[in-house]
Amino acid sequence: MANSSTLMVSILSVFFICTASTRVFPRRTLLDDPPAVNNFTFVCDPSRYANLGLDLSSFHFCDSSLSFPERAKDLVDRMTLSEKVAQLGDRAAGVDRLGLPPYNWWSEALHGVSNVGHGTWFDEVVPGATSFPNVITTAASFNEALWKTIGQAVSTEARAMYNLGRAGLTFWSPNINVVRDPRWGRILETPGEDPFVVGKYAKNYVRGLQDVEGTENYTDLNSRPLKVSSCCKHYAAYDVDNWLGVNRYGFDARVTEQDMLETFLKPFEMCVKEGDVSSVMCSYNRVNGIPTCADPVLLKGTIRGNWDLHGYIVSDCDSIEVFVDNAHYLQDTNEDAVAQTLKAGLDLDCGKVYPQYTEGSVRQGKVGVKDIDKSLNYLYVVLMRLGFFDGSPGFKSLGKQDICSDEHIELATEAARQGTVLLKNDNDTLPLDPSTIKTLAVVGPHANATSVMLGNYAGVPCRMKSPIDGLSEYAKVNYQMGCDTIACKNDTFIFGAMDAARNSDATVIFAGIDLSIEAESLDRLDLLLPGYQTQLIQQVATVSKGPVVLVILSAGGIDISFAKNNTNIRAIIWAGYPGEEGGRAIADVLFGKFNPGGRLPVTWYEADYVNKLPMTSMPLRPVESLGYPGRTYKFYDGPVVYPFGYGLSYTYFIHTLNSAKRSLTVDLGDTIQCRDIAYNDDAFKPDCAAALVDDLTCSEEIEFQMEVENTGDKDGSQVLMVYSKPPSGISSTHIKQVVGFKRVFLSAGDSETVTFKLNACKSLGLVDFTGYNLLPAGGHTIVVGDGEVSFPVEVSFNKN
Repeated sequence: MANSSTLMVSILSVFFICTASTRVFPRRTLLDDPPAVNNFTFVCDPSRYANLGLDLSSFHFCDSSLSFPERAKDLVDRMTLSEKVAQLGDRAAGVDRLGLPPYNWWSEALHGVSNVGHGTWFDEVVPGATSFPNVITTAASFNEALWKTIGQAVSTEARAMYNLGRAGLTFWSPNINVVRDPRWGRILETPGEDPFVVGKYAKNYVRGLQDVEGTENYTDLNSRPLKVSSCCKHYAAYDVDNWLGVNRYGFDARVTEQDMLETFLKPFEMCVKEGDVSSVMCSYNRVNGIPTCADPVLLKGTIRGNWDLHGYIVSDCDSIEVFVDNAHYLQDTNEDAVAQTLKAGLDLDCGKVYPQYTEGSVRQGKVGVKDIDKSLNYLYVVLMRLGFFDGSPGFKSLGKQDICSDEHIELATEAARQGTVLLKNDNDTLPLDPSTIKTLAVVGPHANATSVMLGNYAGVPCRMKSPIDGLSEYAKVNYQMGCDTIACKNDTFIFGAMDAARNSDATVIFAGIDLSIEAESLDRLDLLLPGYQTQLIQQVATVSKGPVVLVILSAGGIDISFAKNNTNIRAIIWAGYPGEEGGRAIADVLFGKFNPGGRLPVTWYEADYVNKLPMTSMPLRPVESLGYPGRTYKFYDGPVVYPFGYGLSYTYFIHTLNSAKRSLTVDLGDTIQCRDIAYNDDAFKPDCAAALVDDLTCSEEIEFQMEVENTGDKDGSQVLMVYSKPPSGISSTHIKQVVGFKRVFLSAGDSETVTFKLNACKSLGLVDFTGYNLLPAGGHTIVVGDGEVSFPVEVSFNKN
């Protein structure tokens, strides 16, 4: 990766400012027996075949003059049925007589190379890898270039570990499920609640993981080289883990076609079409009665057919077993299930059902060998693109020196800084002045956080910087834990924290939640701080000698209205789960080395929101007949603690609209018909109300320019969030939706002109209740941020 340093410098200068859902498999530890170390450079190495006593020239799958599909077909055609079946699980057995070695498909790289899965582990050769902030924190940066650069760094470490025999080449990440409900336990793994933002994250992170420099625009995408293989998951409508006895293994997500297309499928479509991801993972749950891994419409029809996936489809681990044993789908036997899933388009089983029951399914006449062959061909083409068969000379030099490098550790720190969100800053309390703050009370259950900051799927970090470590570099720290655990069931430790606050120049309270409250297989029941944490915060704030700052570590939102409204608490920041360098990043923000500019990627609801609807209610729109409110900022207009996209800065920005296209006329010609769209009864409805997006060329753009000026006395970054609002009167549509965003760094006093070009169909279109994607006529509105800049866009149709 010759120009990684250049990319890193660019990120820091410009913006200085398929986790496989499992039944919670235990993480690999150094005490576990590791898989066998790869003892070969690449499969088709002539010396390797000579040592095996095999004639390389007789195996056409090693003939590099042939195309990858031709070579994969030759390999598959040489296998017996039993040999083919043995390759269909995540621990592919290989075929000795063909010189084909075993391969572990399951590696993870959610926010750094992880030791979850059979394909990756750490030991004295590779003791750790860079653990970047959890995805929800990185997403809060709203910085596409940063997202891609992190992917590049992670794939560099992954390739280095592969060269050292400690990792595979296929990484089942990222998790791109939209956050529909604030109680969901896996929010930390996701990019938030907006499907467009989630899709942009997916595209950039996948590109960072997969792209080989100079090969991004291959005409034949089935032969495009891959650095590592990425996987977007969990497909689809998966966002219930374990809530009041309803778990992901038995949950049937009842989803409208409108919500499916508009919200649940959109990030996956962007991941496949824009990110060219090489794998998609189907989820445990059912959608409208059908297990996702057995749904031919979702798999073969949509992912491979409509979106043209260049890669393979894999099950979430033990998903086939789950729908046989838990869902009892069609009362299937294991052989029935194999037939259902293979025919639906599921290529690889993370589990044992395929290897154990596929041959029986064939012999019972339930599935044909051609379905097996098709899946194996997809799998081996991906491995060939990865260089598993021919080697990858461009990555051959990567090794231990490329793992936990200073550059990657600094990138992890920068990501944590950029993802930090300033929620409150009364009287410019922050940043703290190290010349006047000599002693600092650091209290609360997260004050000495280490592994908590890593979240899940983290592997082994290069090192850990706790908040105490970071803050000790700026002031003398007086640490008191305040609570003995996150649950904070004992209030006796509060008094020590109060004493520290009385005798220090300033107080920083670290509170929040952790994986004991929000995690895979564990959804939340409420949106409150646990135990005596609220009491700890209130009492410490009451007696503190100096200013009080509250730092929240969490993924999902917490109702901290009490702190927001407490004048004794001068400032609040949210740090998410900031990774191995979190303590340093938080300290840099608190003491002004870095000016925060992150924005919340999820809505922070008031606590009573969860009492208004069950987590299992899937509609995004309000359900008026049941009194259920809407979900996410797109459909919920009630009171919140902090809205989606909220975030403050230590400086001030002014936005001025310089120019904008305010009207758009689309020629429908003679063949394109006007379409109806539902309006409220008392609303004005244009004669030609809408046009079907699929009928249009969709080449029209809305271009506008705006000047952003930093009018404060501190350098800083501003996230320009662009929304579109539909014409008034259209029924049951979104309030607004994100259609673009950009993070801009400006020195104090500087300004910059930023240009946005928005595709009209993508930015103004909407999915109506019929499942059609329509471009409505009428007065749309483009809004930047909280409305400081907005302008109308009138859409009309010219019908000959």
